[in-house]
Amino acid sequence: MAGTMTGQMTWLDQARDAHRRGDVAAETAVLDAAIRADRGNIAALLAMAELKRSLADDRAAGSFYRLALGTAAQARSVPPTLHPGLQRAEQFIAATERAFADHLLGQLRGAGIDAAGATPRVAEALRILAGEQPLYLQQPSMFYFPGLAQRPFFERADFKWVEAVEAATETIRAELLALAGNAADRFGPYVTASPDRPPPNNPLLDKPDWGAAWLWKDGAVADGMDALCPAALAALELAPQPVIPGRAPIALFSRLTPGTHIQPHHGLLNTRLICHLPLIVPDGCGLRVGAETRSWREGEMLIFDDSFEHEAWNRGASDRTILLFEIWRPDIDVDERAQLTRIFAAIDTYAGQ
Repeated sequence: MAGTMTGQMTWLDQARDAHRRGDVAAETAVLDAAIRADRGNIAALLAMAELKRSLADDRAAGSFYRLALGTAAQARSVPPTLHPGLQRAEQFIAATERAFADHLLGQLRGAGIDAAGATPRVAEALRILAGEQPLYLQQPSMFYFPGLAQRPFFERADFKWVEAVEAATETIRAELLALAGNAADRFGPYVTASPDRPPPNNPLLDKPDWGAAWLWKDGAVADGMDALCPAALAALELAPQPVIPGRAPIALFSRLTPGTHIQPHHGLLNTRLICHLPLIVPDGCGLRVGAETRSWREGEMLIFDDSFEHEAWNRGASDRTILLFEIWRPDIDVDERAQLTRIFAAIDTYAGQ
């Protein structure tokens, strides 16, 4: 440890001496040697960033500042003496990113390209580049299938079967209302814990705020639902639902009580899409998938990829209830679906041992 401290003081003293003499070349050489000798030398990285900044080389300064911040983030501990330098690094990077965004957007506006006039994809790329919008990508928590379009929402018109399912909305809503008024309430908490697994870290665990009345669960029609909700089950037959023994189809009436917020999370798979047929929707309800937020409209299907970060809320004065089910992604072909079905079945077989 003593040898390390002595070596550190040597480069630091040399850099300070060169700085006092105004010898930029010598100071640069000392700091460069210190960084090459130890890429984790946060003090030398910050000193080099400050030197580049004094020379008005902001791009180089930002590079060294970012490396210093990244190194500090990976370190077990950072000496308190370096904290002010790291805070200065964060402030500099934030300011330069704002300046870059202003410069870039100003240049593009002069060329007639801006968020208002650009195509939707170009406009989104500009927002991400300018730091105005985070980059959201598929991040399924269990299984990732490569090569699929990074597309949070899908449009109703892309699916021929949607119109027929939507046409059954009134009948399905009537079944829901009869179900909700039944003495034997079929709704229970959506988020539950398995007796042989750790409980999920979810504030809605075992709470009725997010309620579920299952139509299909674990690949089978829920007990008694064939008699209680025949129209809903018939409508579901029109959709390309996955059929995986013990796993799929799944379908349910999903209810959010007023004031309920489903926190941001990712779904298990990116091989499916989640479909919502809105049945009862008060004002103040919404769904965010990635960077886009949409509202439910009764009788109009909402289709999205739940492997993107997503959240939902009911800020209205009454319950919001939808019919929720899953379908295969349209960009997965028949052979791939068959192979994926075998993969998921094999996973479940192992998990059951």
